[in-house]
Amino acid sequence: GPRAQAVLAGAALAGFVVLVRPSPSVLRAAVMGAVALVALAARRPRSAVPALGGTVFVLVLADPSLARSAGFALSTLATAGLLLIAPGWRDALRHRHVPAGLAEALAVPAAAQVACAPVIAAMTGTISLSAIPANLLAVPAVAPATILGVLAAVVSPVLPWLAAALAWLASWPARWLVLVAGQGSALPGSAVPWLGGSAGGLALAGLLLALVVFGSRRPVRRVLVAVAAAVSLVMLPVRVLAPGWPPTGWIVAGCDVGQGDALVLNAGPGSAVVVDTGPDPQLVDQCLRRLGVTAIPLLVLTHPHQDHIGGVPGVLRGRTVAAIALGAAGSTGHLTRRVPVVHPAVGWTYAIGSVHLRVLGPEHAFTGTRSDPNNDSLILRAEIRGVSILLPGDAENAAQEALMSAGAPLEAQVLKVAHHGSAYSEPRFLDAVHPRIALVEVGAGNSYGHPNAGVLAHLRRSGARVLRTDLDGDLAVVAGDRGALAVAVRGPDP
Repeated sequence: GPRAQAVLAGAALAGFVVLVRPSPSVLRAAVMGAVALVALAARRPRSAVPALGGTVFVLVLADPSLARSAGFALSTLATAGLLLIAPGWRDALRHRHVPAGLAEALAVPAAAQVACAPVIAAMTGTISLSAIPANLLAVPAVAPATILGVLAAVVSPVLPWLAAALAWLASWPARWLVLVAGQGSALPGSAVPWLGGSAGGLALAGLLLALVVFGSRRPVRRVLVAVAAAVSLVMLPVRVLAPGWPPTGWIVAGCDVGQGDALVLNAGPGSAVVVDTGPDPQLVDQCLRRLGVTAIPLLVLTHPHQDHIGGVPGVLRGRTVAAIALGAAGSTGHLTRRVPVVHPAVGWTYAIGSVHLRVLGPEHAFTGTRSDPNNDSLILRAEIRGVSILLPGDAENAAQEALMSAGAPLEAQVLKVAHHGSAYSEPRFLDAVHPRIALVEVGAGNSYGHPNAGVLAHLRRSGARVLRTDLDGDLAVVAGDRGALAVAVRGPDP
């Protein structure tokens, strides 16, 4: 009977939520399913659209923070697209003699992607061109991975050997999902740039709404076909042949964030260690999006000056940050209260992917120097694919003298010039580093006189190639074969 069905299905639904944890998207699906089960038990008509509306109302009323959750918004919009857009597109495809199964397979991911695209554009500043074909390829693996995974979890307390076998079987469709996602996002031209933030999301929503409303008219369809042909025949081949920014093989990038520091160490596809964030959340967010960084295993904040930590909200926007390393006097307040924080001392090491970090200084807190907070900056030495990089934060003369006295290994192929190239650098320190490439993170037209002409001249005389974010925009160091190093610049934004 329907009541017994509802009770049993409700118990299974509750168990599934406990098993996979109540994330925003899971809560949306669970409550919507519960509404449908109540209608089933009461022998009332079931309609998915009112169930979705009631679910959103109840959950946001119970937990207002869901109104700001990207996962909840994407789950709700994808479901709305399946309910409101997909049936019409399916019927239109069938009307044009597309086979029934293929019509659904095309309409469902396209409708979900169109509904979610504005939020994705607001979060990432891009529009995906590979999402729909990637979803088509992923669909066959979703049900086997889910069902086998649930069965493995259910039997694991009593039959661990069977659970292991089921988990092994579930791993193969799961690996297919990971492969499709990774390869789809790595394809040249898989995403095109778009305006990020709320303005970009609203602009794309308006454009898509206009296309949905007016797309049935033949002149509009002709324009759309012409635009699609231009993108396919011109833009995509150009992006494949000249992929642009970031350059292939980059290991470290300096973000143009104005008068401040933001360095990015490449830890693998989509992953990077970020050292400082600059003063502006929007600028560092845009730089990380251009680099394709979605996961940050470690965020290092060398010292608590605004030009190094002011961009923290931009780094956290739409990305996972696993841990934060702070100097002894560092603090990020409420911005990072949900991220584990460490205060590394001299000798502390960290490794992720091809990135290896070691803290060189300071050995003690400075007092009575020209700028104690600057001299208390965490000083890091990094190695990536055999290339050594020195990151001294804003360390000035006192900290640099202390490093040399302690015999720290200073020689490095790449130097992030301390304190935006200020005059408070020891020539002996620059000689000890003896870099081949010097990156100067500095804002155009700043009032501090950075960078100092004498410091830049000293670096150039010693054979270093000097790059500046105020003149060159985003900077990147590229590792080639047999220790060869190259540099690339994006150019300043207009």
